[in-house]
Amino acid sequence: MLSAGCTPAAEPDARAAAEAFQAAVAGRDIAAACGLLSDAARDNLESAAATSCVQALVRLDLPGDQVGAVSVWGDNAQAKTGAGALFLAEFSSGWKVTAAGCTFRSEDVPYDCDVEG
Repeated sequence: MLSAGCTPAAEPDARAAAEAFQAAVAGRDIAAACGLLSDAARDNLESAAATSCVQALVRLDLPGDQVGAVSVWGDNAQAKTGAGALFLAEFSSGWKVTAAGCTFRSEDVPYDCDVEG
């Protein structure tokens, strides 16, 4: 599941953060989902939507799909979710979601994400 150059020891923590985010979305605990976003992702979402994180995420109606394969490289990770993906980064406070609602586009522009930061 992990390729060369990855950090296998970090995979369980990155997976746990991705699963917590997806569970919060699926359970409609949007405040918890907002708390699992990186500061930049939350700030970008609020700025683009001109509203709170909670109101913006409710409007996006992100899918709460199960987390599949998780790939970690250094302090970044990708978690596959259904037909999409989440991207995460490790901060001093732990793993946070930096992009959510991501769908694959093309090799030139691999993902289009509803939340980015």
